[in-house]
Amino acid sequence: MVEDYLLPLDTLKKKCDPNIFEYDTTDKLSVSRELIGQRRAMEALEYGLSIPRKGYNIFVSGLIGTGRNSYSYLVANEFAKKKSVPMDWCYVYNFKKPKSPQAISLDKGQGKIFKKEVEEIIKDIGLEIPKALTSKEYENSRNLIYSTHQKKAQEILNQLNDLAKGYNFIFKQTERGILSVPLKDGKPMTDQELNELSQQEIEELMELSNQLGQEAFDYVKKVREVEKDLIDEIKGLKEKNVHEVLAMNMDLLIEKYEDNPSICEYLKDMKADIAKNYEMFIAEDEKNPIENIFMIGDRKESFMKRYQVNLFIDNSSRKQAPVIREMNPTYYNLFGKIEYVNELGGLRTDHTKIRAGSLHEANGGYIIVQAKDILQSSYAWEGLKRALTTEEIKVENITGLNIISETLRPEPIPLDVKIIIIGDYMMYQLLYNYDDDFKKLFKIRADFDIEMDRNQENINKIGSFVAYQCKEEGLKPFHKTALAAIIEESSRIAEHQDKLTAQFNELVEILYEADGWASKRNRDMITKEDVEKAIKKKKYRNDAYEEKLMELIDKDYILIDTKGEKIGEINGLSVIDAGQYLFGRPSKITVNTYAGKDGIINIEREVEQSGSIYDKGVLILSGYLGEKYAKGVPLSLTASITFEQSYSGIDGDSASSTELYALLSSLSERPIKQYIAVTGSVNQKGEIQPIGGVNEKIEGFYKVCKLKGLTGKEGVIIPFRNIQNLMLDDEVIEAVRMGLFKIYAVKTIDQGIEILTGIKAGKLNEQGEYEKGSINYLVQKRLEYYSRLSKEYE
Repeated sequence: MVEDYLLPLDTLKKKCDPNIFEYDTTDKLSVSRELIGQRRAMEALEYGLSIPRKGYNIFVSGLIGTGRNSYSYLVANEFAKKKSVPMDWCYVYNFKKPKSPQAISLDKGQGKIFKKEVEEIIKDIGLEIPKALTSKEYENSRNLIYSTHQKKAQEILNQLNDLAKGYNFIFKQTERGILSVPLKDGKPMTDQELNELSQQEIEELMELSNQLGQEAFDYVKKVREVEKDLIDEIKGLKEKNVHEVLAMNMDLLIEKYEDNPSICEYLKDMKADIAKNYEMFIAEDEKNPIENIFMIGDRKESFMKRYQVNLFIDNSSRKQAPVIREMNPTYYNLFGKIEYVNELGGLRTDHTKIRAGSLHEANGGYIIVQAKDILQSSYAWEGLKRALTTEEIKVENITGLNIISETLRPEPIPLDVKIIIIGDYMMYQLLYNYDDDFKKLFKIRADFDIEMDRNQENINKIGSFVAYQCKEEGLKPFHKTALAAIIEESSRIAEHQDKLTAQFNELVEILYEADGWASKRNRDMITKEDVEKAIKKKKYRNDAYEEKLMELIDKDYILIDTKGEKIGEINGLSVIDAGQYLFGRPSKITVNTYAGKDGIINIEREVEQSGSIYDKGVLILSGYLGEKYAKGVPLSLTASITFEQSYSGIDGDSASSTELYALLSSLSERPIKQYIAVTGSVNQKGEIQPIGGVNEKIEGFYKVCKLKGLTGKEGVIIPFRNIQNLMLDDEVIEAVRMGLFKIYAVKTIDQGIEILTGIKAGKLNEQGEYEKGSINYLVQKRLEYYSRLSKEYE
């Protein structure tokens, strides 16, 4: 009986009783932002964050709207609260390797203090060194050294002049050193007297001068030794005063940081470097003015940068370990960079221009990045894997800038961070299958589901979620009838009566829009009518394409029959995705059968308009015919199948049963009821398999039937296994209740063909033949006839 396959009203939609909620409005419900229905993903996420081992980073997969971003951050933040604040990091000048700035770590908040201490010391030293080298005590000591050495030099010069008198010469000390001058009448000759000498007299003076020079060499050497001693003692006096200043200013700081070997070594190296370059601390006007003229740029300012501390990472304001969400994970944003300045056409840099990246900021904590963003930059992805493998972060520029400028190679910083990458399932599979490093470095996968069970616990949690949104976003309270409508829509989105969607972004849109409609109606509370209007209006904003199609069907530009019966013609159902809106579209499928051996010709496949899944569905039909009707005779036929007025690509196997019904109708020459549309996949055994989009398909055909006029005969055949997916629109349910529309559910092709033709399908008897007059009997006889024709033709 056909009526046996009709679905009762209570199977068409699983209603939600508003009394399932404890209170009338969300005002009294407990507020919660708990992640609902993602227990497996949450356990994986928490487990990955709890393992302090190399390689246990996390890939969070799932669709947009499942809460994967917000809850990954929340969970990481909870773990961060239990961890201590990481250390500060500074980059300082490396006095041993100037091109490799030294990285120094300090306890939280100490980096800022250390930087300030060094700045104050350098400032004090800059004041104290000039004072020490201009003090009265220093001047007295220097004058004493000068007078002592001057006296020694004069004694040697007197001895030298005693020697020179025998040659009629005298020695004078000038800026160019000790020079011998000839005497005339006991007095040094003037330039004029020298110019008046004859050539012979000059030659005689030259010979005497050479003889004197040879004998005076040891005396001149002694004078120069006295001068050198003078310079050394003056230098020693300066250095002694400088060391006293350095000891007074730096020894206490070195002692303070004796527990930090890196800082101690740095301060000692700084002390030695200042002692060696103390002249840079002397005011410019005390130096040679000619030297100042030829200095390139501000040499002193550039030189003094070596004593500055680059506070690279300052965690002084943190209360917990960092959780960083890097929204633009380029190479430099992640790993930092070395900046340059243009100085007289050349690019220069120093350790103070090393800038931190988000990976440095997250060090000691957690960082969250989007897979699609980081994979767009190969340098960033490769750099991240290298950092995780080596467990250290290097700051290095990846451009060709280093070719035309000086560059630095800062010491790497140890890396202790947990990476959370968020992507979809396809991204995970691609990385897992084609990137060997990914398997080693991201051993934890947290997969966010798109649905959850529709039970009391999850329903209550959704109520708490709505209450949370009302509180956080300032929405009006929701009445329990509105909550019930949201639960029903949640099951509709999940396409299952016993499931709820986990894509909360879609529910949040409904909450906001329902609040807007309630405001327009000047209501203080959101009711079921507001929720239903929000859902209806969202559909209206996006159904322009469906409206155009309906108009074409109404004017018979697109041929869809909902009256009468026809052989080899049937209404199939497909789904069109218009972005935010899915809708069902009826399509006329026609089949012609005739003698031949070409088998089933799929016209869409021949013109390359079909996908592989659709082609598979059509090929299954040959298997069904062979199994059912050709066990005793060869299967000889030609059948052409097509979607009429289909001008674009088509895919999916949900029309395979529909095509089979039309094929059986053509072979049996029995007409199909045009007012019944069909959807469902079929296997080679004739079993009807479930399909997707069942609600949209039913509603799509209902709209066409309503457009052309409902008579009470119209209906849809769906797979029996899709009953649990029914969450139909109330209008369709009302039409079924009034007897204007029917919904059938079948398990086999035989059940479906009986509904469509009103003729028994027929069963095999003991002789291996089908009941006379049945559809299967007629099909079998037609195929036997084609087989004989083929044999006779051959």
